Amino acid sequence: MRAVRYHEHGGRDVLQVDDVPRPEPGQGEVLIAVEAAAVNPVDTYFREGSYQPAELPMTPGSDFAGEVTAVGEGVDGFEPGDRVFGTGLGNDRQGSCAEFAVAPTDRIAHLPRGASAREGAGVGVVGVTAWRALVDHADLEPAERCLVHGGSGGVGHAAVQIAAAAGAQVTTTAAPEYHDRLEKLGADTAIDYARDDLADAVTAAGEPDVILDHRLDDYLQFDADVAAQNARIVGIGGNSAESGFSNTPAARAKELRVHLMSMFNTPDISTVLDRLAVLLTEGDLTAEVDGVYGLDEVGEAHRAVLEDSVFGKLVVEP
Repeated sequence: MRAVRYHEHGGRDVLQVDDVPRPEPGQGEVLIAVEAAAVNPVDTYFREGSYQPAELPMTPGSDFAGEVTAVGEGVDGFEPGDRVFGTGLGNDRQGSCAEFAVAPTDRIAHLPRGASAREGAGVGVVGVTAWRALVDHADLEPAERCLVHGGSGGVGHAAVQIAAAAGAQVTTTAAPEYHDRLEKLGADTAIDYARDDLADAVTAAGEPDVILDHRLDDYLQFDADVAAQNARIVGIGGNSAESGFSNTPAARAKELRVHLMSMFNTPDISTVLDRLAVLLTEGDLTAEVDGVYGLDEVGEAHRAVLEDSVFGKLVVEP
């Protein structure tokens, strides 16, 4: 089979398409004929060596959707012919930018009837991250106000939909050209992140009870300033979130809670994927796909996910 691999860490030029043996599923695993695999910024971090994958050479790609072609011993609930989607590869095991991939059953779920492979692959990392942030860490409740920074991004556009499905009032920041699309996805208020009076615009929409922030280094003090009393801030990005924040009067006076998280710490990814499948079925969640690439173009997809203005997700089709 054809698989994208990197044999050493480095830039996009270390990616190559190799002919490799088709893998076999082990205990508790299934073999999937990959129809679509999504590209996420974290894939580039593994490739560069910022985060160390389990082994080299490594196939990148966390997200996938496709058809089960074989099952290993001890597998219940899945059989050949089932269409599934999942996430969590490309780190401790070979990834999804290949014609076939092996995944343990605790990282997959049944792809709902009517959902495309592109949608299934596209909601993996971003959907699980947004769900864990808003539901598990922030305990978002109906009628609360939720601020999603960067609503046009992968996690952002999933978070807008999940927050809306939970019955929250959703404020999001994004470039003006994306406002209409975000409102169609469920945002009540979309605000240009480049406004000089951004804090005033956010609070005018309603002080947020929950804030999802992917750039804590830049916005955590801003979050403290605009947050409601006892607000919960969940950070999914940034390297020095504690700097200049913990002793500010706003943080103390409002008794804010800050949660730092990583999707890869999710104890049972399949449970969250099952919830996302319900939202897909009900039409409350989708993955907006902004670009589709072949295996030979994964390097370009790695560039675009970091450098281009992308609405939603980029997808690879083997």
